[in-house]
Amino acid sequence: MIVDCGIYRAGRRTERAGEFTEALAKARAWDDAFVWLSVRDPSEEEFGRVSEEFGLHPLAVEDALKAHQRPKLEVYDDSLFMVVKPVRYEPASDRVSLGEVMVFVGDHFVLTVRHGEGSAPDQVRARLEREPEMLAHGPTAVLHGVADAVVDHYLEVAAELQTDLEELEAEVFSPDSSGSRDTAERIYTFKRQIVEFRRATGPLTAPLGRLAGAGPFGHGVPFVHDASQPFFRDVSDHLLRVNESVESLDRLVSDILSAHLAQMGVRQNDDMRKISAWAAMAAVPTMIAGIYGMNFEAMPELDWPGSYPVVILAMGGVVVALHRQFKRRGWL
Repeated sequence: MIVDCGIYRAGRRTERAGEFTEALAKARAWDDAFVWLSVRDPSEEEFGRVSEEFGLHPLAVEDALKAHQRPKLEVYDDSLFMVVKPVRYEPASDRVSLGEVMVFVGDHFVLTVRHGEGSAPDQVRARLEREPEMLAHGPTAVLHGVADAVVDHYLEVAAELQTDLEELEAEVFSPDSSGSRDTAERIYTFKRQIVEFRRATGPLTAPLGRLAGAGPFGHGVPFVHDASQPFFRDVSDHLLRVNESVESLDRLVSDILSAHLAQMGVRQNDDMRKISAWAAMAAVPTMIAGIYGMNFEAMPELDWPGSYPVVILAMGGVVVALHRQFKRRGWL
C-alpha cells in the first residue's frame, strides 16, 4: 500500500500531492522539485502502476516485489536501485529480525519500498523534513538518509549484542554455572543471530563504497551528486565499525562456546573419576564377601574364633585406605 506521497521543492514539502502520477508531472515541471513516494508491502497490481509511471526496470521491479534480496546497488538506464536491510534485535528472546528497504532514485523522483518490520523511511522522512537544507539536495539526500539511518541502527544493535554477550560470558564462567545443555543451546542460538546480523551488514560494504567513490566504479554514479560522496564515506566508515564489531562478536562467541564445551568435558571427567573411585571402594568388600559366600568347607580361617571381626576390619581398612588415596589424588 502507498504510505505517503509528497512533492518537495527547494527542500520543503509543498501542498498535498494527491495521486503520484499527478505529483510526478508537477515535480518534473519544476527544476528544483522531486516526488518522494513511500510504499509498504506492495501487491503486484499496485506496484505495476507505480513501475509503469516511474519507468522502473523490470528486473528491479521483480526484486522489489519478491524481496529477500541481498543488500546491493544496481544502476539502470532510467533509475538507481539500492537494497538495504534494517535490523531489529529483541534482547528478551536473543532474536535478530531483518526487514528490507528498497530505494529507487531517478529523474525527479525517489521511491522507497519497505518489506517487513521497521520504520526507516518514515523516520528519515520526518528527520529530513526538519532539515530542509539537506532535503534541498534532492533524491540523493533521501538515499543518504535511508542508508545513514539503517547503518546507525546497526551500531545500536551491535552494542546491544555486545552487552548480552558479556552477560552470557559471565554466566558461562560463573563458579555456580551448572554447564547444562540449555547454556550451550543459548550460545549456539546467539551465534546464529550474529550470522543473521552479518547477512545485513556484510554485503552492504560494496554498495556504500561505490557511493562513497571507492573502487573503479565509484565515480560518476548516475542520479547521485558527486558532492555527496563525503557523506556516503562517513556512512561507509560507520558500517566498517559495525562489521568489525560483528567479527569480534563472532570470534568471542565461538571462543565462549569452545570454553563451555571444554568445561562440560572436564565436569564429565570429574564425575567419571568419582564414580570409578566409589566403584573401586565397593569392589573390595564385595570381592571378600563373595569369597566367603562360596560353599567351601576347606577354608582354615572359618574355624578361627576371631575370623569374622578380622575380616570386617580388613574390609574397612582397605576401603579407608582407598578413600584416602583417591582423596589425595583429587578423585573425591
